[in-house]
Amino acid sequence: MMQGKYIVGLALSAALLAGCSSVGDSQKPLIPAKAIQLTAGTSISLSTLATGALIIGAVHLFYDPLAPNWEIEEARLDNDTYRFSMKMKRYHTGGAGESIQILKRRAGQLQREQGYAAYQLMEYSEGIDSQTLGARRVAEGTIRLVQRQQADSFMLNEYN
Repeated sequence: MMQGKYIVGLALSAALLAGCSSVGDSQKPLIPAKAIQLTAGTSISLSTLATGALIIGAVHLFYDPLAPNWEIEEARLDNDTYRFSMKMKRYHTGGAGESIQILKRRAGQLQREQGYAAYQLMEYSEGIDSQTLGARRVAEGTIRLVQRQQADSFMLNEYN
């Protein structure tokens, strides 16, 4: 899916950059040398608008501001045990401490959806995954959904 975004971005970039040159023998530019009059003393050229659109498109392609900060993969290990693997997006403006909140929110959703009384956090870890394009925060956790009698605090100490 991410590879498709890069291809679309490259095609868009090539099309907009081609607008700065001429096509064929006519020597007629794809973007006319005209300007939009904003106020009596201020105008902006169409080529400047095209360049701005290209920059905004590139920023949105690599840093999607509406995308969630964390990707979460969920695996069901057995009837009541789940493993979560989370990765933070590469380019972000916050959210570094959200992984435990996300895990607890998803565990609570599973608990309510499946009618369990509680959940137990069996394992949790955070770290940094160094990759070619930069480091990413990662987190992993395992939870077990428990029934009411298993949610007794004395019994929780027995599970390892």
